[in-house]
Amino acid sequence: MFLNKPWLIAPLVVNLIKMNETNVNIELGLNKKVRRAYGIDEIALVPGKRTLDYDLTDPSWLIGEFKREVPIVASAMDSVVDVNTAVELTKLGALGVINMEGIQTRYKKPDEILNQIASVGKNDFVPLMQKIYSEPIKEELILQRINEVKERGGIAAFSGTPQAAIKFQKILNNSKIDLFFLQGTVVSTEHIGMEGKESLNIKDLCQSMKIPIIAGNCVTYEVAKLLMHAGVAGLMVGIGPGAACTSRGVLGIGIPQATAIVDCSLARDEYFKESGRYIPIIGDGGIVTGGDICKCLACGADAVMIGSPIAKSTNAPGKGYHWGMATPSPLLPRGTRIEVGSTGSLQRIIKGPALLDDGTHNLFGAIRTSMSTLGAKTIKEMQEVEIVIAPSLLTEGKVYQKAQQLGMGK
Repeated sequence: MFLNKPWLIAPLVVNLIKMNETNVNIELGLNKKVRRAYGIDEIALVPGKRTLDYDLTDPSWLIGEFKREVPIVASAMDSVVDVNTAVELTKLGALGVINMEGIQTRYKKPDEILNQIASVGKNDFVPLMQKIYSEPIKEELILQRINEVKERGGIAAFSGTPQAAIKFQKILNNSKIDLFFLQGTVVSTEHIGMEGKESLNIKDLCQSMKIPIIAGNCVTYEVAKLLMHAGVAGLMVGIGPGAACTSRGVLGIGIPQATAIVDCSLARDEYFKESGRYIPIIGDGGIVTGGDICKCLACGADAVMIGSPIAKSTNAPGKGYHWGMATPSPLLPRGTRIEVGSTGSLQRIIKGPALLDDGTHNLFGAIRTSMSTLGAKTIKEMQEVEIVIAPSLLTEGKVYQKAQQLGMGK
């Protein structure tokens, strides 16, 4: 009856959607119902009734016992963070995480290896990576890298898979490490292992480690809640959206980042009401510009983890290239090497002044300017900002930028 009144159709659909308080069920087939999930590129932030002076904004956050001025964590990737960048990021008010199972802990002189990765051809890249990462991890190098960061005034944050956490737990407990990021493509509290093989119990790990454990990655409310009850000090959210990650193509796994962050942040808020413990959510993957960061914060994240934007710095160990953590897998590589180039110093990328107009420089300034425009003094207030679905946000009115590959059209 509405076919001759098209202006009624959209409001009707919106109201029907609102009627279901928990989920919007869409019929995929006769016996399978699904819900719609949204990516960061599909949403926009809505200005409210007030604005703020830039200097009144405070996007600081707390992870473990460390208060950080900048809500940015550099990914634990060999192309992104080494000792030098970890120290500099600490000084800039952010945080950098070193891959405990990467080149830094396999080779005494990692620069020689990084040069090989930067110079190899596309067809030979994966075999070279598999060969490079077959070199054993050395306990003495784990300790050496931790000490190097601490001696230079940095926060010693290191990342490892569940298998590495089991293997190196004792050495980490006897080191000067500050934070440990327990990281896998997917992390759960219930892993069924082969008989006779040691499986990781995250609750036991959190209790036995002397340092805060930040776990990930997860994308659902249920798993987020279970990990919080297990004792994690932070949670990384995101599966597959990273610039160099191919997990979604190889495994078919993932939830678009905006929906994943909203769902996991609800778990955080409910857990805080139950326990009094606040567990920060770190949006991880698919985040390139200052606008992306702001949208993640508005969805409920307390900070973001970024790789490719930091890999573009002249300080980055990847020398203009970036590759995923699962790239060197001997059986099923789930990452690739992408050329990101070098666009400026770490200082310029994090705190400016910006030389580029595409949102990839002065990320901290972008966060504070957005907060100022939206009237949000703190991250907590930023998480309350109104959000709309806006698939045309990045293309509307940008014909000339797209045609000339300028600004948002690059």
